[in-house]
Amino acid sequence: MSTTEDRQLRARQLRARVDKLREELNYHAKKYYVEDAPEISDYEYDRLFYELVHIEQEHPELDDPASPTHRVGGKASDRFEKVTHSVRMDSLTDVFSFEELEEFLSHVAERIPDAVYSVEPKIDGLSCALRYVDGVLVQAATRGDGTVGEDVTQNVRTIFDVPLTLPEPLSLTVRCEVYMPRAVFERLNRRRAEAGTALLANPRNAAAGSLRQLDPKVTASRALSVFVFNFQEGALYADGHAPVSHTETLDRLHELGFHTLEERIRTADRAAILAHIRHLGEARDSLAYDIDGVVIKLDRLADRATMGEGTATPRWAVAYKFPPEQKITRLEDITVAVGRTGVLTPTAVLHPVRLAGTTVSRATLHNPDFICERDIRIGDFVTVQKAGDIIPEVVCTHPDRRTGDERPFRMPAVCPSCGEPVFREEDEAAVRCTNAACPAQLSRGIEHFASKDAMDIDGLGPQIVESLIREGLIHDAADLYRLRAADVAGMERMGEKSAANLIAAIEKSKTAGLERLLYALGIRNIGAVAAAALAGHFGTLDGVMAATAEQLCDIPDFGEITAECVVNFFTHPQNIALCRRLEEAGCLTSATAAPTGDRLAGITFVLTGTLPTLSRDEASALIKAQGGKVSGSVSSRTGYVVAGEAAGSKLTKAQALGVPVIDEDGLRRLLEGK
Repeated sequence: MSTTEDRQLRARQLRARVDKLREELNYHAKKYYVEDAPEISDYEYDRLFYELVHIEQEHPELDDPASPTHRVGGKASDRFEKVTHSVRMDSLTDVFSFEELEEFLSHVAERIPDAVYSVEPKIDGLSCALRYVDGVLVQAATRGDGTVGEDVTQNVRTIFDVPLTLPEPLSLTVRCEVYMPRAVFERLNRRRAEAGTALLANPRNAAAGSLRQLDPKVTASRALSVFVFNFQEGALYADGHAPVSHTETLDRLHELGFHTLEERIRTADRAAILAHIRHLGEARDSLAYDIDGVVIKLDRLADRATMGEGTATPRWAVAYKFPPEQKITRLEDITVAVGRTGVLTPTAVLHPVRLAGTTVSRATLHNPDFICERDIRIGDFVTVQKAGDIIPEVVCTHPDRRTGDERPFRMPAVCPSCGEPVFREEDEAAVRCTNAACPAQLSRGIEHFASKDAMDIDGLGPQIVESLIREGLIHDAADLYRLRAADVAGMERMGEKSAANLIAAIEKSKTAGLERLLYALGIRNIGAVAAAALAGHFGTLDGVMAATAEQLCDIPDFGEITAECVVNFFTHPQNIALCRRLEEAGCLTSATAAPTGDRLAGITFVLTGTLPTLSRDEASALIKAQGGKVSGSVSSRTGYVVAGEAAGSKLTKAQALGVPVIDEDGLRRLLEGK
């Protein structure tokens, strides 16, 4: 055999081995992630995987984007490209009671008396579209605003239950929900706790953040999963056969290797629909993934066509949203924390309980009046829930379960941080520390100063702030701008690189602008929207500092209380001195440029959810540049609500009030005068 023939033989053998390894790895990934029926050990899988990695590294000509090795993550990107969906990814109308659901079912029955429904869990994750060409995954895109999303293909390739290739050369697009399994979320938070980094709020936020990492290797480390729940377009069968029902569609997608929805039923019986919703509600805590409701959709595709589409949502489906999950547990103690404005906030220490996807051991008790009105005692059994599925709170007590050992709670007479007296104004529920130099206030205040909506100092978290205070390096926010890298490099959890990055972030914050600076100062009752109004009205920090209560009340939506808070803040010498030192440090104390147009003059906008291409700051700037206003709350005077992905209660309120709701494209049309 000639040398050339020998090389050709070895190449064919190598190609055959690569094909075999890919086939075996894809098969076992499906058995493990889709069918939950592994046939080989993790060790054996890893052995096959790294054999393939080695071959592809040694022979780059054999690499393939569809190879299982690409699941570990490729080259990091500096941005996500925008993707226009060929089929709009609509959201569903939400219903919050069985009465509302019955109205939907009755409406459908008027047109389709023999309607059959698919009833399935609503996964609490991030919606994406997966596009395959000739059986190969070529694109994955987030929902975005339904029309335009972001290309997250490289990151989605790292998700093991997303097939990189299909068993048949089909071209199709499916819709899926990306989620983080509960076990993965808890493991990730344990690691973050050990590392001293902030914990993730819930699995949905963790999944969204993981999928939008610029470095796919980070996404790969997060062990995300998907459920495919809809067929968007293309061909499900090579012979051109078209499915007639949603159930047939999901069964076929499962045959093709997709991880399809579990715990779903097909029924025409209303009682069975309600029973399955109750079942899923009771089973929420035992599922491996978070759900926030149940989707009820017509199963026959012909029936869907009969019902048609609404302007923003289909008429053939609704999402029943669960009320906040509640659990009963024991209140073991009540502690008191001091916030940045000196407010003492009581917190319930609970016997740990699983609630809405996380283990809860603390819950806010708001203020002494809240505790008194509900007769909450240490040792009580209490019902807890998560407000907005995020913040744990105590709903009520269970006096019938008291043993006599429970103890009433008394607010401390002195601050638990500094020992100075506390006070309570007659018209306020809050109890406050009187010491302006209170360490707890200082720490929380600087954390607020550095927060994203304020000066946005990346890397200046609670632990770093506490270390800087403990080392005597800072005594107020202005001291941040006197720090040098050498000052902080020797602190715990810091090194030369981390110190340099922190100093660079502090330096960058000087250009944040007047509205962010005013918000960062932590003036009572002055949030981000009010700070922007102050900056826009007066133009300079000096102008705000010199403003009278009467002048402040001339600002729309500013009342006497808000005006008094601003005036009082700037009467304290230490606050005036702080502002002067911030100015001397180089912080920008003037407002951003005046409006350049008037297309949106007099119109108030409210932003909610995540827009596909614009941050909230960018959208706000565009609106203000055309003379519009941006508010943080929805009212009857709101002109438009701009809703993006994961829009929450603001969208619901807008719909209830009849306020026009638009997406990012709608906003751009208004900005362009169309």
